[in-house]
Amino acid sequence: QVQVVESGGGLVQPGGSLRLSCIVAGSMSSRYTMGWYRQTPGKQRELAASISSGGGFRNYASSVKGRFTISRDSAGRTVYLQMNSLKPEDTAIYYCNSDPASFSWGQGTQVTVSS
Repeated sequence: QVQVVESGGGLVQPGGSLRLSCIVAGSMSSRYTMGWYRQTPGKQRELAASISSGGGFRNYASSVKGRFTISRDSAGRTVYLQMNSLKPEDTAIYYCNSDPASFSWGQGTQVTVSS
């Protein structure tokens, strides 16, 4: 059974940066395409970015392309999301999961972009 633990969120001003981390623990976890999802109250959870098991393929939602970068370590067990040029509309709880999502959801990490 794969478990995920997200961290790195916080309060940041517009234009600022944050780096989120997700530890993926479990058998064969490094073999999964992984994604960062985000959710705001009253809205469906959306996939913001994903990365293939080997790290060679990455996809981004149009709303974050050019500002966010997804990566994973060489062992494939930690997935990162570097977020630059943050906007108030990026405020959300951020979660990681496989893409498509197949693990139990973690607690997520809150990102708040506000002056």
